[in-house]
Amino acid sequence: MRVTRVHVEQALAAGIEIELPEQAANHLARVLRLGIGDTCVLFNGDGHDYPAELVEVGKRVVKVALGHGIAVDNESPLRLILLQGVARGEKMDLILQKATELGVAAVHPLYSQRSEVKLDGARADKRLAHWRGVVVSACEQSGRSRVPYVAMPLPLAQALAALPSGGLRLILDPFASVSLPQLTLNPSQPVCLAVGPEGGWSPQDIGQLHAAGFSGVRLGPRVLRTETAGIAAIAALQVLHGDLG
Repeated sequence: MRVTRVHVEQALAAGIEIELPEQAANHLARVLRLGIGDTCVLFNGDGHDYPAELVEVGKRVVKVALGHGIAVDNESPLRLILLQGVARGEKMDLILQKATELGVAAVHPLYSQRSEVKLDGARADKRLAHWRGVVVSACEQSGRSRVPYVAMPLPLAQALAALPSGGLRLILDPFASVSLPQLTLNPSQPVCLAVGPEGGWSPQDIGQLHAAGFSGVRLGPRVLRTETAGIAAIAALQVLHGDLG
C-alpha cells in the first residue's frame, strides 16, 4: 500500500503533536479525505521519516501525533550536482522532478549567453520558490528524506563560483574521447554535470566552463535536448557508478 508522505519545514520528534501547514492539511483532509486515526509519514529533510497519526481534522486545522523517527538510507553514494541552464516553464519542472527522483544532491540553475529565459527580482524569487516546491513534491513521491538544494538562478560565471570545490566536472560532448563508463569516480568527491539551455552553450560559455575545470564526456553519438540531457546523464551515472546498477 502506498504511504502518503508530507514534507514540513519544522523540527520533528517522537511524542509531539503538530499542526500541519495549510497546503499539507488541505491535501490530506480535502483531497485524500483522511480522518482521525488515519496515518501518514512526515519528513523535514533531516534524513528520517516520522510516522504520524491524524488526531484532529477540522475545517481549518489538521493535527498529527508523531512516532519515532526512522532513518532512511536511500541517498546515492554519488554526490551529483546538476548545473542546469534555465529552461522554459514545464521543461524546467520536468528536469528538477526527474533529477530529484534519480538522486541528484543539488541543482544550480544558470543563465548563459544563449539563454532564452532570464528572470530577475521578484520573478526570480517566485520561480525559485516554485522550483523548490517541485523538488519537495518529487521527494514526497520518491521516498527521499533529504531534499536536494536548489540554488538561486545566476549568470554562468557566478554559478560556477558558487559550486563546491574539487571533484569531477563534466560537460556532455558527443565528440569527446572519454565515455561515461571510462570515468573514475571518487565517491567522497562531488560530480558536477553542466547542461546548457535550449540554445546550447556558446563558445564563450565553453571557454568559461573549461577554465573552471569542466571537461567533455561522451554519453552517446546524438545531441540531446536540455530537458533530456541531464536526466539521461544522471541515470547513466547512477547505473554505472551509483545505486541504480
